[in-house]
Amino acid sequence: MTAGGVRLLIADDHVVVRAGLRALLEGEPGIEVAGEAGSGEEAVRLARELAPDVVLMDLRFAGGGMDGVEAVRRLTAEAPELPVVMLTSYAGRADVVRALEAGARGYVLKAGPPEELFRAVRGVAAGGMGLTPEIVEGLVGQVIGVRTELTQRELDVVRLMAEGHGNRSIAKTLFLSEATIKTHLVRAYRKLGVDNRAAAVSEAARRGLIDLSP
Repeated sequence: MTAGGVRLLIADDHVVVRAGLRALLEGEPGIEVAGEAGSGEEAVRLARELAPDVVLMDLRFAGGGMDGVEAVRRLTAEAPELPVVMLTSYAGRADVVRALEAGARGYVLKAGPPEELFRAVRGVAAGGMGLTPEIVEGLVGQVIGVRTELTQRELDVVRLMAEGHGNRSIAKTLFLSEATIKTHLVRAYRKLGVDNRAAAVSEAARRGLIDLSP
C-alpha cells in the first residue's frame, strides 16, 4: 500500500458500473482509483503499467475474450504479490471456487453493502483474505485449503531456505530477483500459517513437504 492509501484498478465491461464503482470507492477515505479496464486483457495490461495495490475484477466479460478468472490466473503468475478481489453478481460455489483456485484473494457480491467491498479491499491490501460472510457460509465444508498448498516455486524457495540459503543465494539458484523471492516467501508464510523462516521450515517439514534428514 502507498502512504496515501490503497490504489485500485477497476475491471468491468460495463462503463456505467465502472463509473458507479469509481464514485463509490473514491468517496471512501484511504481508497484511490488508479485506473479502469473494460476487458480481462486490458486489466492484465493496466495492472502491469499502473502497479495498483489491488485489482477489483468482474467475473465475466462480454465479447468472448479473457474472462475474469483467466485474468486472475495471469496476474497471479506474473505478479503473485498483487491481490485481486472478484466483484460479481454470481454467488455460485463453482464460480467462487474457480476464482479462488485461480488466485483471487477476495470475492464480493455486487448486491452486497458497500462496507463489505471496502472491508475486502482493505483486507487483501493488508495481506489477508476478503470474503463476505455469505460467501464464507457457502464454502464451509466445500473448499478446505483452497490456495493453501504451496506452489512448486514456493516449495523450491522453502526447500533452499531449509538448506541454509539466504534470499540472494536462493535468487541466484532459481534465476529470479530477490524481490520475487521475498514475494514467494510472504505467500509461503501465509499458507503455512507462520511469520518467520525457522517456523516456515519447521511447518513445511511437519507437513511432509520437505525432508530435513541429513
